[in-house]
Amino acid sequence: MRIIRAILLTLISAVIASGIVYFAFVRPKVRGWGLDPHEAELPLPGDDLIPEPSHVETRGITINAPVAKVWPWLVQMGFGRAGWYSFEMLDNKASADSVLPEFQALKAGDVMPTHPGGGFLVKTVEPERALVLYTDTDLLRSQAERSENESYPEIKASWAFYLQPEDGTTRLIERFRAKTPGSGPATAVLGEIMGTGIVLMTRKQMLSIKERVERLELAQTETEPTTAQPAWPAHDLAAAATDETEPMADLAADPESTSVN
Repeated sequence: MRIIRAILLTLISAVIASGIVYFAFVRPKVRGWGLDPHEAELPLPGDDLIPEPSHVETRGITINAPVAKVWPWLVQMGFGRAGWYSFEMLDNKASADSVLPEFQALKAGDVMPTHPGGGFLVKTVEPERALVLYTDTDLLRSQAERSENESYPEIKASWAFYLQPEDGTTRLIERFRAKTPGSGPATAVLGEIMGTGIVLMTRKQMLSIKERVERLELAQTETEPTTAQPAWPAHDLAAAATDETEPMADLAADPESTSVN
């Protein structure tokens, strides 16, 4: 009995120690990645979809390219499209490495798929500025291939992508807002797990978008022909040559200019 109690005490102590380490050292670095306090307070399109969220995550990253080069990568996202540029297990395949013309048409009311049976509802499409996705319990229920008696928690979630131009570069800002039911320790733990998962997923996604956009931008810059200096017309060259030889001719024609006193 004492051995079992000792083992339990050891396990509990390990869990507590792990929690302290996580909240003291790991959590600040993970949850603080890409976080700008100013951007966290910035009103963004889609905020009105969930006026009183229980969870909010805002991240940002600077991409060395204009907004026109970043926007195509956002509108083509989705399962069976260009992917989510995050972890491959989300798409069961690698995300696209190029802009796909067939997936550039997107409008409010479309579905950006997360799986074969459904996905996020597109709420806002402002070209080269904002893309807002949304889901809730009713949407999940309508897309599910299950019995109508299947119960779903009452949730709402919005996912906004905002492009802010900055002197030839682009600030890509992502914001996830969610409203989940309940309160207490269980809800707090669920929120912590969900928040950490969102950070890890969006971090991978934003870094992948940045890498793809900048790689394509660099490749296009390297293939652009350099501007050659314009050649002088033949008559200008002849005139220049004449101007340089005329003083020498005058000098030869004037004997006194070459005499030595």
